[in-house]
Amino acid sequence: MGAGHDHGHAHGALGASAGSRHSARLKTVVATSTLILLLQIVGGVLSHSLALLADAGHTATDVFGVTMALVAIRYAARPANPERTFGYYRLEILAAAANAMLLFAVAVWVTYKAVLRFSEPVEVASGTMLTIAAIGMAVNLGGLLLLRGGKDESLNIRGAYMEVLADMLGSVAVLIAALLIRTTGWHGWDPVASIVIGAMILPRTWLLLREAVNVLLEGTPRGMDLSAVRDHLRGTDGVTDVHDLHAWTITSGLPVLSAHIVVEPRVLNGEQTGAILNTLRECLHGHFDVEHSTFQLEPVGYRESDGICV
Repeated sequence: MGAGHDHGHAHGALGASAGSRHSARLKTVVATSTLILLLQIVGGVLSHSLALLADAGHTATDVFGVTMALVAIRYAARPANPERTFGYYRLEILAAAANAMLLFAVAVWVTYKAVLRFSEPVEVASGTMLTIAAIGMAVNLGGLLLLRGGKDESLNIRGAYMEVLADMLGSVAVLIAALLIRTTGWHGWDPVASIVIGAMILPRTWLLLREAVNVLLEGTPRGMDLSAVRDHLRGTDGVTDVHDLHAWTITSGLPVLSAHIVVEPRVLNGEQTGAILNTLRECLHGHFDVEHSTFQLEPVGYRESDGICV
């Protein structure tokens, strides 16, 4: 008896990625962040503030990163083809990984320049610094509110959210530094704020990169317990065992799963095959939010070895 093979989801496209549902918000963030970037560059040059220029460097990475996310979402919407059977969904994850590496580079550069400035102090125009930081903080807060609804659905959106959050915190650090310079007269607060900005970027960058790498290495989707999945599948009437169970993520919001299901002989007769496949699919979709699943049904005693069945 040969092994039955079927899918727990209709053939065809997997559907829109989580990131694509929030592309309009990303476009708004790019526009507002570009405006802030220009203000920070001009303000940093006029005020001689390294903290403002550091924040500008992070904002530039923010703009570039979110733009990459939009490009990735656009390509991810292209249909699958015989050469790329899952389409271009993975581009979103590649963009998130590139974002993380760019953020890391910015953090290192900012910290390095700040350390140099301690040995060569520069007088800073705190008034200009304060004004630009306040504007940046307000605009970034608006960006956070825009992206908040999609950050738990898409790794790409989460990456953009984290960048805007770090940029807003950077603006807060610049604002505090400007106030301290005005009250104490010590211009060393400027490189201190720069180091704080770099320190805020690194932990979030590591978390984003780690999650992106997990997807690229086809690790188990975040929050999914494969032992629980196995127990649910085994609990289906007619199923005696489950093996070769694999779960991975194509892109944020699109987990997939495949498994070999050992079933009783009666299941492979008549109309029960279709019924058990529907039951397995509904089990995964209802309990684990997995819409695309592939199952190979095997009779008790079946063993894959050199194409024979025992």
